[in-house]
Amino acid sequence: MTLIPHRTSGVEESTLPPDYQRILAAVRQAAGPVMARQVGDALGIDVSVRAKLEPLRGRLVRPVDRGWLRKLPDGRFTTCL
Repeated sequence: MTLIPHRTSGVEESTLPPDYQRILAAVRQAAGPVMARQVGDALGIDVSVRAKLEPLRGRLVRPVDRGWLRKLPDGRFTTCL
């Protein structure tokens, strides 16, 4: 079973696990595209420790793969329209 469903017309954001809902909310509340470090700050994660930042970066890529977020060529993340 996939924890993060692919984004389709019938799938609501509420079907995502709570951690991913928080990630989407943090990206959405930003003034523009954000780096993983900025998302970590918004979520209260100690981003000065690389061992905590890299798993967050991985959690940001999963919603990109399933159509919930978009990753720009410069590595920043933004919401999909």
